[in-house]
Amino acid sequence: MNPRLLLTAIAAASALLTAPATSVAATGPAATVARPHSPSPRTVTSAEDRAGPAARTEPRFHEYVALGDSWSADVTVLGIDPTYAPIGCAQSTWNYPKQVAARLGVAVFRDATCGGATTREMTTPQNVGRVPLLAQGVNPAQFDRLTPTTDLVTVGIGGNDIGLADAVIGCINPLPAPLTAACRTRFTRADGTDVMSRRIADTKSRITSVLTGIRDRSPHATVLVVDYLAGISTDRGCYPLVPIHDQDLTWFGARLKELNGMLASAAVESGASFVDTYRASRGHDVCEPAGSRWVEGLAPLSTDPPGLAVPFHPNHLGANHQTATVLSALGR
Repeated sequence: MNPRLLLTAIAAASALLTAPATSVAATGPAATVARPHSPSPRTVTSAEDRAGPAARTEPRFHEYVALGDSWSADVTVLGIDPTYAPIGCAQSTWNYPKQVAARLGVAVFRDATCGGATTREMTTPQNVGRVPLLAQGVNPAQFDRLTPTTDLVTVGIGGNDIGLADAVIGCINPLPAPLTAACRTRFTRADGTDVMSRRIADTKSRITSVLTGIRDRSPHATVLVVDYLAGISTDRGCYPLVPIHDQDLTWFGARLKELNGMLASAAVESGASFVDTYRASRGHDVCEPAGSRWVEGLAPLSTDPPGLAVPFHPNHLGANHQTATVLSALGR
C-alpha cells in the first residue's frame, strides 16, 4: 500500500478516528476486546459457544496469527480497529483475519497485519507515525506474535516488496492516449527486460525466507499463503474511470497475476498451503460498478461500506471473499 493514499484519507476523516471501533466484522460472531495496540492474545467467542454445550464442537485451531500487508489488513479509513496494531496500520474491523478468527472460534488471535508492510517488517518494527495525532505508533515486528503454540498462520505479503502500489499511482495520467506516452515503457529496459517481472522473481527468495521464519517460530502451525485479489483486469481498462491508459492498466493486471504465481510457487516449495483468492474474484476489479467491484479504484469513495475508501485496495466485499476462500481452504 502506498502510505500517502492512506494518510490523506485518514486526515480527511480525522474527526471519526476517536470513535470506538467494533472488534470483528458485523456479520461474524461476537468477540471480547483486548487492550488496544497490544500484540497480546485476544479471546474470540464462537457461535458454538453461545449455542450451549450440546451444540459445541472442539475447535480445530486454538492460536491463530495473521501476518501481512494492507491487502490482508484490508485497510480502511472509517472502520479502523486499533485493537491489535496502531491506528496507522489501518486494520479494518472486517478484515479477513478477524472474520476467519471469529468463524473458527479460536481461543487466541493476534492480527499483525499492517498497511505498507514488506517482508522486512516480519522481523523489523514498522513506524506508522507519519501523521502527528492521526497515525501514531510502531507496529512491532510481525513475527513477534508467533509462538511455539501457534497452530494457524495466514500471511499475505510481497506487493510492497515489488513496489506495485507506487508504480500504479505513478502511472495515473490525466491525458488519454495518444496525447501522452504509455507508462509501462518506464519499466522496460533497453534489452527488453520487464523491470516489474524482474522484481517479482527477485522477491521469491524473500517470501520463502518468510515462510521458513514462520516454520522456525511455529513448527506445528498450518501456514496459508493468501494471494492478491484480481483487482486489475488483464484484458481491459476503463479510462477515464481509472485514469491509467488501458494498455498500462492491463499490464499491471498481468504483473499482479504474475505476482500471485510467484507466491503459489514459493508456498509449494516451502511446504505451505496456497489460498487462491484471485481466480473467483475476476470480474470484480476496479473497473466494475459500485456493488460489484471488490477492489476500489482511484476515487476515494466506496459503497461497501459507504464513505471514504483507500484507493486500489479491497473493500468489505473483497474482504468477505478473502474470508470465504480462506475458510474453504481450511475445510470450513
